[in-house]
Amino acid sequence: MLETDYLIVGCGASGMAFADVILTETDAEIIMVDRFHKPGGHWNLAYPFVRLHQPSSYYGVSSADLGNREIDQVGLNRGLQHLSSSDQILAYYDEIMQRKFLPSGRVKYFPLCNYLGNTQFVSNLTGKTYDVKVKRKLVNAIHMQTKVPSTHVPNFTVSPGVHFMPINNLPQIEVPPVGVVVIGGGKTGVDAILWLLENGIEPEKISWVISRDAWFIDRRNTQPSMEFLGDFLHYQASQYEALRDASSIPDLFDRLEEAGVVLRIDPTVKPTMFRGATVSRLELDELRRVKNVIRMGRVRHIDESSILFEEGSLDVEPGQIFVDCSANALSHSEITDVFSGRTITIQPIRGGQIVFSAALIAHIEAAYSDEAHKNELSRVVPLPDHDTDWIKMLAGSLRNQQIWRKDSLLIKWIRQNRLDGFGNLLANVGEGDTDLKMKRTRVHKSIGPALEKLQAFVSELS
Repeated sequence: MLETDYLIVGCGASGMAFADVILTETDAEIIMVDRFHKPGGHWNLAYPFVRLHQPSSYYGVSSADLGNREIDQVGLNRGLQHLSSSDQILAYYDEIMQRKFLPSGRVKYFPLCNYLGNTQFVSNLTGKTYDVKVKRKLVNAIHMQTKVPSTHVPNFTVSPGVHFMPINNLPQIEVPPVGVVVIGGGKTGVDAILWLLENGIEPEKISWVISRDAWFIDRRNTQPSMEFLGDFLHYQASQYEALRDASSIPDLFDRLEEAGVVLRIDPTVKPTMFRGATVSRLELDELRRVKNVIRMGRVRHIDESSILFEEGSLDVEPGQIFVDCSANALSHSEITDVFSGRTITIQPIRGGQIVFSAALIAHIEAAYSDEAHKNELSRVVPLPDHDTDWIKMLAGSLRNQQIWRKDSLLIKWIRQNRLDGFGNLLANVGEGDTDLKMKRTRVHKSIGPALEKLQAFVSELS
C-alpha cells in the first residue's frame, strides 16, 4: 500500500502544472501516474514537426521558463516569439521531473502505468497493481482526453490499397506523390499544408478537404512582452468595441474580422468553427496559395479514385496520398465541478489557457478551504468548437476574471504567475507610455457596454 497526499493521474501539461504549484506552495507529498514512458502527455505521440501555436514563454509550469523569449528571425513565425517544438517540450518536462520534482523527495513518479480507478493503478511492464491511500485529493488530469493523429481512428472508412496516413508519417514519404489530399480544416490540417509547402510541394498538387472553415486568432496579438503589449491592448479594446457596437451576432463577427480580432483563410467563406488556434499573417498568406479546397461536408469513404462526402462524391486521380488531420485535439468532455469532495478534476477556467488554469486550480486548492468558494473561483469555461463558442468562452473567462479581481491576494498571485502572460505587464504600464495608456483607456471605456451585450448574446444562443 502506497500513501500520499495527492494522487495525480496524468503527467501531461495540466498534471505537471498542477503538481508544480502544489510542490511550491505546500508541504504535500505527491504520487504521479502516467501511461507514457516520460512526462509530457500527448507530446509523446505528437507529429515530428508540430510546434506550440502560442508563445513558449507562457506554457509549461509556473516555476520554470520553457525555452526562451527570443524573436524568431526566420520562417513563417519570424518577427514573433519562439514556438517550442515537441522535442523541446518533452525535454523541458523531463528536466522538471528529474531536476525539481523527484529531487524534492516529495514526488513519486510511476510512468508506463494505467489508472484503474478507486486509487489503484497497474504497471504495463510488470503487471503489478498498486493501491494508494490518498490523504487529501485524487487529481484527475486526464479528464480532457487529448486526441492525437497517430492514434486517431477516423470516422470514415478507407478501402484497401489507398495510400492513407496520419500526419505523423509525412516525413517518411520516399517517392514523390501524384498529389496530396489533406483531410481536416483545423490546426493539424494547417500544419500539414504549411509543412508540404515549406518542403517544396507545389500548391497545385495539394487538395484540402475542409468540412468546416475556422476562425483563427492573429498570433501577433498573443505575444506576452512589452514590445507587443500595444498589439494586445488594441486586440482587447477592439473585441470589446465590436461587442459594444454589434447589432447582431453576424454583425459582431464582421466587426471582429474588420478589427483583426479574428482571421479566416478564405474571405469568401464564412467560418462556422472556432477552436482558439492562432496563425501568423505569413502563415495565412501561405495557406491561401492552396486553391483546391473541397467543401462537401464530412468524408464518408475513400477509395483509390474517389472520395464520398456527406454532400456528394468527387473523383480523384489514382496515386494520391491521403493525410488524416481530422482528429479534434481536445475532447469536449462532460463538464463537472472542479472540486468535488476528495476529487479535483482539472478543466479550463480561462479560455485558451489550459496550463494556466491547472496552475491556478492548484493555488486555489492550496490557499482556500471552503469547497463552495473554491468552485466559485473555478467555474469551468467550456472548450470552443462552433464559431459562436467564441462568445461563450469570452463570457466565461470575463466572469471568472471579475470574481478573481475581488480577491486582492488572488489577483496578485495571478499577475505574478508567468503562465498568466499579460497581467503583470498591464499592471506596470508607466505614466510615460502614452500610446499604451490610450489603448488601455479604450478597454476601460468599452468593457462595461461590451459585457452587457455579451450577456445578451449568450442568452440569445441559449
